[in-house]
Amino acid sequence: MTRFVTKAAVLAAAVLFPLAGTGVAGAQSQAVDEKTGPVSFANIASVRIGGEGQRGGALITETQRSPLLPGQSKLGTDRVTVPKDDGERATFGGHYQIDLGRYTGGNPYPAGVASRDHNVVAALQATTVPTAVAETNYALRDNWQGGAKASDNTVLVLEGAKTSVDCTAPGKLTGTSVVNRLWVRQGGGLGIVPMPGGNAGLELKNLRLGPPGDITNASKDTTVSDLRLTRVAAFDQLIRQDGWRGGDYTAVAGWRVEITTHVKDAAGAALQDVQTNIVLGGVSCSVPKGFVAKAAGSTGGGTGATQAPVPTQVPAGYLGAAAPDTGGDGSRVPLGIGLLFGGVFFAAVALLLGRRRRTGTD
Repeated sequence: MTRFVTKAAVLAAAVLFPLAGTGVAGAQSQAVDEKTGPVSFANIASVRIGGEGQRGGALITETQRSPLLPGQSKLGTDRVTVPKDDGERATFGGHYQIDLGRYTGGNPYPAGVASRDHNVVAALQATTVPTAVAETNYALRDNWQGGAKASDNTVLVLEGAKTSVDCTAPGKLTGTSVVNRLWVRQGGGLGIVPMPGGNAGLELKNLRLGPPGDITNASKDTTVSDLRLTRVAAFDQLIRQDGWRGGDYTAVAGWRVEITTHVKDAAGAALQDVQTNIVLGGVSCSVPKGFVAKAAGSTGGGTGATQAPVPTQVPAGYLGAAAPDTGGDGSRVPLGIGLLFGGVFFAAVALLLGRRRRTGTD
């Protein structure tokens, strides 16, 4: 456990130290104000356990932030699943797995859905217009089901999903969430289900989908879940770190998956309900009052700006405390490690200073 925390701290420091240096050295040439200027954010997937009145926490993957100068920050292709390691897995219980397009250890998608790299970018265009995009195939698996193949555990697939935002002007904000095909497991195999347009959501009942983590006496034969899929329509619907901010005018997009799991024992008696919220492809862009784009031609779409000298990223983190109580023996869905980018930064500083002091006294 100590080794995991140390590696996380050093990694976060490696991301944050160069950004601080760049801000000082390039203060005279900043195109936008860091705290109030135009900005965009892009996140591929984040999870929150626990509904209103329940104790819970959240796992938020790496969030891309647009640079202060024209350029872009793009999610690395090494992020292919949530969770990606044991530390993240412990955060929300270990049953659920979200696949993010490319796969290596078994195909979680229906036949004909290709393995592909995601494209998750937050950009500041040459006009200083902030844009963001997140596009890939998503698959939600419940590995508690114990299927022989990866796809046997897949409950939901968003094939060809794309979310994007563009903040050209205070009166010209756009946010779109589209998907080519939606697959859901209802009873038997995965089947295509039409996704309503606009703000209308898709509601499905009694899916063979368990809780995100172990619960005492829970039975996968009797436990079922209700699932609601909607488009993100408000900034507060995003699952985000403190460093992810809005502005005077903000556009958002994303896919929100709300799961209510009715946990039952082998006899069908109700044990508890567990609420899980997932946001896939959460993106936002914001501009301040009086913002006017520069005259240079805009490339649009969040992918045309040149690469920033230093990618700008809010590292993955954990929020919240313990999950709802899961049984009389004290078993819990393990949640909340209290890791946020600011805290990790200072932990890394303390670690490095401690090493220097020890070296000086040897």
